[in-house]
Order: sequence, then structure tokens, then C-alpha cells
Amino acid sequence: MLAQTALKFDVEVNENGHVDLTVPFPAGARVTVFVLGEGDTFTDLLFASQSSLAFWDNPLDDEDWNNA
Repeated sequence: MLAQTALKFDVEVNENGHVDLTVPFPAGARVTVFVLGEGDTFTDLLFASQSSLAFWDNPLDDEDWNNA
């Protein structure tokens, strides 16, 4: 698995919804872009990442998944 680099840009949307970015990747490189409007946060994802894993600690679930 290749290491991934996360970059953050605060930019303004141009006419027709265009956004121009200069990135430190070579021409032809494939990238994945996530677009968030100003004020959007990852609060729900942050909460989920910090929540308890106790939900998965039950014998019925273990029995079902161990025999799957």
C-alpha cells in the first residue's frame, strides 16, 4: 500500500464553479479530491473515530462472525 499525502487548500470558487489549484504532483498523477464548503467539519467522523468499540464486544456477534 502506498503512503498517501493529504493537502489542504483554502480557495475561492471561480465563475462556473471552477477551482484552480497548483499541486506538488507530476502531470498525469491520479489524485482524489474531497470538497467541503466553508464551515463544513468532520465532527461526526471525528466522534465516530473516538467512540467506544464496546459495541463489537458481545458473544452473539463473535459467534456469528467467527463462523462466517
